[in-house]
Amino acid sequence: MTDHLDVDIDEPSRRGPLLWTVVILGALAVAAVIASRVATDYLWFRSVNFQTVFTTRLGAQIGLMVGFGLVMFAVVFFNMFVAYRLRPKVRRANLDSEFLVQLRDALDRRSTLLMAVPALVLGVLGGVSAASLTDTFLAWLHRTEFGVTDPYFGLDASYYVFTQPWLTFVVGYLLFAAVVGGIAALAIHFMTGALNAAAIRNRGNTPASIGAQRHLSLMLGIIMLLVAANTVLDRFGLNLTQNQLFTGMGYTDLTTRVPVTAILTAIAVICALACFFNVWKVRWSVPGVSIALLVVSSILLSSVYPWAIQSFEVEPDEPDKERPYIANNIKATRYAYDIADVEIEDYEATTDASAGQLRADAEALPAIRLIDPAVVAKTFEQLQQVRGYYAFPETLDVDRYVIDGKATDSVVAVRELDLASVQEGDTWNNRRTVYTHGYGMVSAYGNQREANGEPVFFAGGIPTTGKLDEHEPRIYFGERTNYYVVVGGPEGSEPVELDTPSGGEGRTESLYTYQGEGGVPIGNFFSRAAFAIRFGDLNLMLSDRVNDDSRLLHNRIPTQRVNEVAPWLTVDADPYPSVVNGRIVWILDAYTTTASFPNSMRQDWTQAISDSRTSADRLLMGQQVNYVRNSVKAVVDAYDGTVTLYEWDETDPILQTWAKAFPGTITPKDQIPAELREHLRYPQDLFKSQREILGRYHTTNASTWYHQTDIWQVPNDPVHGAGTDPKKEPPYFLTIRWPGDQSAHFANTTVFVPKDRENLSVYMSVNADATSDDYGRKRVLKLSDSKQIAGPGQTYNFISTNPVVAERLLPFNREGATASAIYGNLLTLPVGGGLLYVQPIYTQTRATSAAYPALRFIVVRFGEHIGIAETLQAALDQVFQGDAGAETGEGETPGAVDPTDPTTPVDPGDATAQERARTLLDEAEALFKGADEALVAGDLGDYQAKMKAAEAKVLEAVKALDE
Repeated sequence: MTDHLDVDIDEPSRRGPLLWTVVILGALAVAAVIASRVATDYLWFRSVNFQTVFTTRLGAQIGLMVGFGLVMFAVVFFNMFVAYRLRPKVRRANLDSEFLVQLRDALDRRSTLLMAVPALVLGVLGGVSAASLTDTFLAWLHRTEFGVTDPYFGLDASYYVFTQPWLTFVVGYLLFAAVVGGIAALAIHFMTGALNAAAIRNRGNTPASIGAQRHLSLMLGIIMLLVAANTVLDRFGLNLTQNQLFTGMGYTDLTTRVPVTAILTAIAVICALACFFNVWKVRWSVPGVSIALLVVSSILLSSVYPWAIQSFEVEPDEPDKERPYIANNIKATRYAYDIADVEIEDYEATTDASAGQLRADAEALPAIRLIDPAVVAKTFEQLQQVRGYYAFPETLDVDRYVIDGKATDSVVAVRELDLASVQEGDTWNNRRTVYTHGYGMVSAYGNQREANGEPVFFAGGIPTTGKLDEHEPRIYFGERTNYYVVVGGPEGSEPVELDTPSGGEGRTESLYTYQGEGGVPIGNFFSRAAFAIRFGDLNLMLSDRVNDDSRLLHNRIPTQRVNEVAPWLTVDADPYPSVVNGRIVWILDAYTTTASFPNSMRQDWTQAISDSRTSADRLLMGQQVNYVRNSVKAVVDAYDGTVTLYEWDETDPILQTWAKAFPGTITPKDQIPAELREHLRYPQDLFKSQREILGRYHTTNASTWYHQTDIWQVPNDPVHGAGTDPKKEPPYFLTIRWPGDQSAHFANTTVFVPKDRENLSVYMSVNADATSDDYGRKRVLKLSDSKQIAGPGQTYNFISTNPVVAERLLPFNREGATASAIYGNLLTLPVGGGLLYVQPIYTQTRATSAAYPALRFIVVRFGEHIGIAETLQAALDQVFQGDAGAETGEGETPGAVDPTDPTTPVDPGDATAQERARTLLDEAEALFKGADEALVAGDLGDYQAKMKAAEAKVLEAVKALDE
């Protein structure tokens, strides 16, 4: 038995050190992970020269965590301590339950520990919640006035944007701390016996119970004062609430809720005074009645009374009652979205087409972009990919370059490395040290094509050749670089990074060693260990390819880098690459936004910018905004990852606030290089947001706004957004000449249709040329209601069902055809006194996996006139009676017409060509029918032979018509 006792006694002693060892090692592991994260984040911010952002935010987070954590700890612990000090001096015998007796015994033995631990836990949780408000605190601390006041309280908008959110948190936090402290004190009073059922019924009060009740009365009074403060904040918050019509103050809000908040504040203060009175003379009936009055008043005055006013006074006469409030909402919204200066002019669009009608638009016509960046990605891939481990984005970008002295709209993309396509040899060394970067910018004219329909590239290949200035071609930072790599090495060491596929000796692949200053040096043991812990990758410590001169590149996606260095910015969904001063850089538009601008209409940002080319399901849902400015133009160097935030909107108070919070992070606007400014443009997402709001807020008339008699609606994209889940038509970058202007300019354009209709009602553009004095000028052509102009959907249907178009596309739309037709973007331009639709049509073979779209036809519509040809010039001439009046510069034969178009007058001299074309098409039709019969009979050989012969006849007919 003694041996048995020895075992029972020794076993716990052996378990104790093991348990403590596990706990200590676990704590050290957690500390190491946290320390590695902090250290690597600091090293990254220092590598991009934004360490001010890191240290300022980290310091603020620690300060808030400690400060508010101490407040929570002090409130809870102090109340528990006071409650314990007020415990009865003598315990009551046999009157308490056994459980209470045990709790009291434990509390007496370890009172400080049992009170400090829960208070400490609550303090840590409270500190963590406060640390999450770091940006709110910094914005409040460095707030800048807007110079715009709300019409109801006369407060500057900065109060609602910066101060109200912070005060709401502080008051709410203190209220929560007071409630938790009161509950903790109540628990201690019950545990010590100072409070019991008899004391609550005011029977058998003892000095201890009296002290406990006074303590709780004091806490309840403090809670009531904080409730009053919170009610005052709610009063101002009415400028930010969503009512039945709009965001902001409405009739019911101002006439009922504003006075109600004042009444409830007064009642809450009276409740606090009643509680403080209870401290002096304990009579719970007094605070009890006052608190009951507050509860009943809140129900009646906050809910029932406003509902009655809204239902019986406002709704029967809503247009008149709400008119001044709608007017204030319109004014605030137009300012907040920067649409107050939109110029709206009536436009009597003609639908008649005559010879020479486009003569005044001769400058804009050659710049019409025929290459659709949403279609030709596959073409770029097949013609410029070079190797399977390179890739282009699904939708390319539009930029401008000065080529041969003339500004040219261009379709551009960079050749990025696609690590997912590297299947063989997918080892750590290949992923992290070999496949490190993409190579080269590829650029094509937006308004030209080769004879076979391919884009005309003015820059491409490996190495990059063409008309772009000499530049560093390597892409270490891009939209596909979502993994870290290790680059660099000692001078004279053998390079290991794959650079070009055939640039070495004997046309073998060439290798390269990174020469830039980007990334974090990891030559020393501690930085290497920190990143090894962060990424959970021991190879960083073991690989010989990680040396004293190595640099680790991570956070390489341009959008991600800007979000890291400026978390207070909302970044545009469409970064685009440009060659600027010998470097490939990513240009990103960035916005300062808030959902707290008083009386401005809120919108879901993600839904506003979603269209057929930017899908909302790829974005963060639910971000509400009611103020936006394109305050920053951000640039990320594709070679070394340098991030530069250029000030753009110098008057934006939110930008000024963050510039004060993080001094030195914003580069002044006057330091933007001239070559960079040539590539800046009016941003897509801002324009989308503005057009959504403008659909209803183009009017300043409150009655028109209320009755919704003139709502503009963005149409669905008939080409790329069709199907069961329709998407809005995106805005398009185009060079246009505005009616009445002398010259053309680069613009961001969009169209509107009436609500739930398909006819065109409004054409809108904004000057997108950052080098122009008119940059940002927003203009609208409002079409007359007396003459209906077809909208995009109607025009696409008109084109698709037109017999002339159908005949030209017959070889590609027939069942079993070896090639298919692909419709490109449907562009709209204000020319010739009306509106011109231009749509490129591509063809793509189905016979090979290497197929790609080639631009084959251009379709043009003006009024009820339509033309289709292989060149824009020929299509325009078809529409405008054989002579559009201006040349597009494509080199086509002037005055060429399509005699198969019934709207085009045919020269008698062309009758022979027309008859020959008709004969050839008839022969093709017969061959197509024969091919169908052969297919039904199962004779595939005869089927293929007749299909080829039919297509040859069609091509011969087309050639005859174009001669």
